[in-house]
Amino acid sequence: MDFIQQAFKGKNEWWRYLVGFLIIFIFWQLIGAIPFLITAVMHSSDLMEFNNAAASNFSTLGINKNLMLAMMLLTGVFGVLAIKYVVKFLHKRSFISVITSRKSIDWKRVLFGFLLIFGIQVITLLVAYGVGETSELIWNFKPMPFFILVIISFLFFPFQIGTEELLFRGYLMQGFAVTTKSKLAALIITSLCFGLIHGANPEVAALGYSVMIFYIGTGLLYGISTLMDEGMELALGMHAANNIAAAIFITATWTVIQTDALYIDPSEPSVGIEVYFSVFAVYPIILFILSKKYNWTNWKEKLTGKVVEISTSDDNYKVLD
Repeated sequence: MDFIQQAFKGKNEWWRYLVGFLIIFIFWQLIGAIPFLITAVMHSSDLMEFNNAAASNFSTLGINKNLMLAMMLLTGVFGVLAIKYVVKFLHKRSFISVITSRKSIDWKRVLFGFLLIFGIQVITLLVAYGVGETSELIWNFKPMPFFILVIISFLFFPFQIGTEELLFRGYLMQGFAVTTKSKLAALIITSLCFGLIHGANPEVAALGYSVMIFYIGTGLLYGISTLMDEGMELALGMHAANNIAAAIFITATWTVIQTDALYIDPSEPSVGIEVYFSVFAVYPIILFILSKKYNWTNWKEKLTGKVVEISTSDDNYKVLD
């Protein structure tokens, strides 16, 4: 039974996915945001100041950056729990079935995905430093705030990226696949949705809509990895490494996350060649490395094949006519 077919272990009518998505969104984006909003209100002198911060950037309220990051990432805890219970009670199947086709999560795969992307991020920074491209960056190392940042990043980012991966590469990927009977349609739709949900990030306003190529391309990278590897473990690791590295290495005033990172980038925001290089050069190399590491085969069937409906009884199943 492949990763998509895990959905047939439970109830998978289209309306369940619609209701489930609405429940997840409410808990993730609305209820989960309450602690952050309370923190923002407590740091506002009046309603006008709060409204102005909400319209621009909450960092103007003077909230401690580590506290602000923790409150922002706390929404992921609500998101993960919402997905877990929607899958359990609305779809009547196990939580792990939305994560992997394996009997248990392969944490070695999660670690490999993390180390691969984190290593690329470190090498990129070192190369940029070596050729002088970091000359405009401002060294910002503050021992205590930085170490707290690292702790918060490793504690809370897994929930934030877990919600996004469980939702897009798990719940919705399986939902669109069993509804359309097409793996390719599910891959494309979820990658577009992944990009669009990041469209509200201040990076898009600062850099322009061309940066959406990066978000959608990243969604495709994680989606292809999930379908080819029959589970999202690699995507979880890669996504975590990307976000944690972004938080602890370099920050800028126009990014969605303001942190006590090692460097501050004071330059004006612009989309450089590195965005296109990442999507069209680095991402294919990453997929090549993963394919060799995990012996991926039958690409056409796994990425574009028709979804075969099955009847399950524990781990035994038969093809339905």
